[in-house]
Amino acid sequence: MDIKIDDLNGGEVVQLLKEHLEDMYATSPPESVHALDVSALKVPEITFFSCWKGEQLLGCAAIKELDSNHAELKSMRTSNHARNLGVGTLLLNHVLNVSSDRGYKKISLETGSQEFFKPARNLYEKFGFQYCDPFADYKPDPHSQFMSCTLGETFS
Repeated sequence: MDIKIDDLNGGEVVQLLKEHLEDMYATSPPESVHALDVSALKVPEITFFSCWKGEQLLGCAAIKELDSNHAELKSMRTSNHARNLGVGTLLLNHVLNVSSDRGYKKISLETGSQEFFKPARNLYEKFGFQYCDPFADYKPDPHSQFMSCTLGETFS
């Protein structure tokens, strides 16, 4: 599997993000959906990664710089056909290592509190993320869980 910085111009990536947004709106009230569309992901403070096996898209994730010490994990998604193959683990490991290499001290995320998001929360916990208060511009929301992880080491 290869992970690369992606310009968000490929049809496969756009379709994966569309599926991601559809799932978010199907599982959470609209005011609790914090997933970004393609245009919102194309800002300078976001680095978007895609994961491929040959010509097949397996997943994606993004890093949003909040400040020089703090980043946010955004748009983490595994393609439906690539579930349970370790894609999420590979992407999260990559994002954490890139974030650490960039000198961020902390990476945070928002995910859903519903059962649908339990596998994601389990993965984040496995990597040392702990539940925290809302960060950046987020507000308390019963449909959201906030997590953060202190960086400074290489993840594997």
